[in-house]
Amino acid sequence: MELGSGALAALVLGLLLGLKHATDADHVVAVSTIVSEYRNAWRGLWVGASWGLGHTTPLFFVGIAILLLKEPAAQLYEDYASFLEFGVGIMLVFLGVQVFWNFRRRRIHVHEHEHEEDPHRHIHTHELATTPESHHGFFHPGKPFFRLKSYVVGIVHGLAGSAAVMLVVLTTDAVSSFVVGLFYILLFGFGTVISMGTITLLMGIPFSMSGRFERVNRAIAGVAGIASISFGLFLMYELAIVEGL
Repeated sequence: MELGSGALAALVLGLLLGLKHATDADHVVAVSTIVSEYRNAWRGLWVGASWGLGHTTPLFFVGIAILLLKEPAAQLYEDYASFLEFGVGIMLVFLGVQVFWNFRRRRIHVHEHEHEEDPHRHIHTHELATTPESHHGFFHPGKPFFRLKSYVVGIVHGLAGSAAVMLVVLTTDAVSSFVVGLFYILLFGFGTVISMGTITLLMGIPFSMSGRFERVNRAIAGVAGIASISFGLFLMYELAIVEGL
């Protein structure tokens, strides 16, 4: 398959857009709440890669529809993009709240003790248990794994309108054939996987370094949770109130 200069430029653009797209603020904030669950920086790499795969999945199918139907499919997607973006705001708030819920769940355990005459419950508070991951920290990569939660978050982001600029290219003359368009989508997805994997790897370093300092670790995770809630509320306000969704 021979590539013209326009098609080649489109493929390069797809990769570059994918690399940049993962750095969007709402994406970074969302995955930071998931990375905070680990105390090994290398595990953050697989959190980011799982997000990238999830982000690519809906774009792959929406992109194919646009390649086949062109403008009608692109217009239909654009009509619902704002509602999907509002869903991202709801998800960000949920992820932030979940960070603080995990604090409570890990520290407070209710134990019920049943005796013959006096059944009762004891409430104990515990610090987070030290895991092998916190001992090895950054220097123990461990085995690659797939994080379903991160994948689902990536799907929600992939459906939202922030990736519309990638899909618009599919309707231009630069994408001269279905095959070129398919490679464009895959390169965009590859770029997001690589970029977000790198971001989450770096993001995991503070959690790894603070693994043995419980208060510091919780403070860093708390910042991620507050940022996620704040960004989600701001996004919903912008869409619902300012833009009149």
